[in-house]
Amino acid sequence: MSIESGTGAADRAAALARAARDGDTLALHELLDRLTPYVARICGPIALADGPDATQETLLVVFRSLRSLKDPQAVYGWVRAIAVREAVRIAQRAARDRPAELAEVPERGDPQLAADIDDVLARLSPAHRAVLVLRDVEGLDEETVAALLGVPTGTAKSRLHRARLSFRKAWSA
Repeated sequence: MSIESGTGAADRAAALARAARDGDTLALHELLDRLTPYVARICGPIALADGPDATQETLLVVFRSLRSLKDPQAVYGWVRAIAVREAVRIAQRAARDRPAELAEVPERGDPQLAADIDDVLARLSPAHRAVLVLRDVEGLDEETVAALLGVPTGTAKSRLHRARLSFRKAWSA
């Protein structure tokens, strides 16, 4: 269940965003506290080990750009777009800075399936991780994924197809 799915939570976040935008520092702190787990859930699977850095960068952008938020009711969607952009940016920078270490993927009966999945995700490009997380973890439709990634819908669909193929290939290797 998504943090934004509760109407009360979304209404409270919108009220906090409005107040923070108007200069209420206590509302800003509470808003950032509410957004942190949501942002971390998006950034972690995309930026992997650099997820905390991507989360922090996202919250900084939210802090700096809050005055540009036109519709406080859309705060979660606005933050999600920032989180995806920052997570992909951080993951791409990290990929350039250090070579990937590819470990052998254990057999399906291995007790550490979550670690296996993380290992396979680490082998994918940040763009492929982003589209997989948004579509298959967050459950967003292709049009929304495309809008968040800033690409045409067809590109998002083909990227998702390639990401799923790459994931399956790496999983079965």
